[in-house]
Amino acid sequence: MIQRWKKLGGPIQIGLVLGLIGALLTVIGILMGNLAPPTARSIILGIVLGGGSWGVVSWAIAAVAADTADESDTQPAAEEEE
Repeated sequence: MIQRWKKLGGPIQIGLVLGLIGALLTVIGILMGNLAPPTARSIILGIVLGGGSWGVVSWAIAAVAADTADESDTQPAAEEEE
């Protein structure tokens, strides 16, 4: 299990962790608050929507940040020729 986790890229790891946090916070919000009645349907929908949206958005931001960092490291600085 740990070997599989290490094989995943950084953006995917960030997306999975933040997706799990988002799903957990959504379930806690449903159970503690008056947002929706705590039924199996509302909890599953909350997990899919809350965890999925947090995971996808955080993965996308991390992927763009990683791509930007890779491009700036490989391209030499532009020199002005006079």
